[in-house]
Amino acid sequence: MMNADFLVIGAGIAGAGAAYELSRHGRVIVLEAESQPGFHSTGRSAALFSEIYGNAPVRALSRASREFLLNPPTGFTPNALLTPRGSLYIANEEQIATFDSLQAAPDVAAHTRPLTRDEARALVPILKTEWLERAMLEPGASDVDVHALHQGYLRGMKERGATLVCASAAQSIVRERDGWRVIAGGQQYGATILVNAAGAWADEVARLAGIQPVGLEPRRRTALLIDPPGTHAITQWPMVLDVGDTFYFKPDAGKLLLSPADETPTLPSDVQPDDLDVAIAVDRFEQATDVVVRNVRHKWAGLRSFVTDRSPVIGFDPSESKFLWLVGQGGYGIQTAPAASRLAAALAAGADVPAELAEVAVAVRPDRLR
Repeated sequence: MMNADFLVIGAGIAGAGAAYELSRHGRVIVLEAESQPGFHSTGRSAALFSEIYGNAPVRALSRASREFLLNPPTGFTPNALLTPRGSLYIANEEQIATFDSLQAAPDVAAHTRPLTRDEARALVPILKTEWLERAMLEPGASDVDVHALHQGYLRGMKERGATLVCASAAQSIVRERDGWRVIAGGQQYGATILVNAAGAWADEVARLAGIQPVGLEPRRRTALLIDPPGTHAITQWPMVLDVGDTFYFKPDAGKLLLSPADETPTLPSDVQPDDLDVAIAVDRFEQATDVVVRNVRHKWAGLRSFVTDRSPVIGFDPSESKFLWLVGQGGYGIQTAPAASRLAAALAAGADVPAELAEVAVAVRPDRLR
């Protein structure tokens, strides 16, 4: 049997980040069901760091992650994790009330400035005026180098002595007197603390351990790439999001990335894009811009998992003091990873929760869902 202080199930951005932080406190083993880490969600994310994206707990975790993303530890990665992008929120006439409500939130107002129609069209000339009844810019929004962040966590945890075992889905999880015994990939593992960072599969992991699920809902998100429109130089365009969360687009590797912002309920699986969702993305993009899409160059889908209140779930299960949840990040798992990892590690190790995370730690506790 391989033994550790902390056994983390899942090596996506959540599990890798938690293992990186936990490896300061003891021996860590990470079990990943797939042959490579980050296969389902992390590796399919075109992440943006935004301090106004998501609900209040998500925004708090994002703000607490900014410093790490801007100034990662020495040796963490040779690449910058953030590249300035900006995000432009737009609204048509039917969305004015939704827009005004969002803009009025103090933590949103602090990071944005309103734009006129002309100012918005100067940034993104393809936008139709009827979609600019309201507009605001978040100048500090940035693209996240997801691969660099994920690999930094994986490399860093290994340098601190953590062990990653791939192609090892948990088959049996048994609570014993001093902790847990897990069988995965034909190997036995023992640990004092079990960290469930299994993403869309986390409720299945809980059931194996005899723990009540938190009600995760895996949802499919579709994305596609199209050629840049006409002769426009798109490199400096911000990410454009409609305030009703029905579509968004942004520059990506010389193309435009589009999404219908879909959240189609699905089973935990290797999700694939649906042609209808691709068509909806194109239609919504064409309604908001003066562009006609001729070709879709690439399309894919990823998983986003939510609980009922759409906030992450981070903390020990109320029925089991050695089973820690780190799940339910929705589409915000990349930008919140540094803060969520620090919070999960502090709780798992019995250390003091960082002061800037004390309030949000209460909001994301699992017992709120019982």
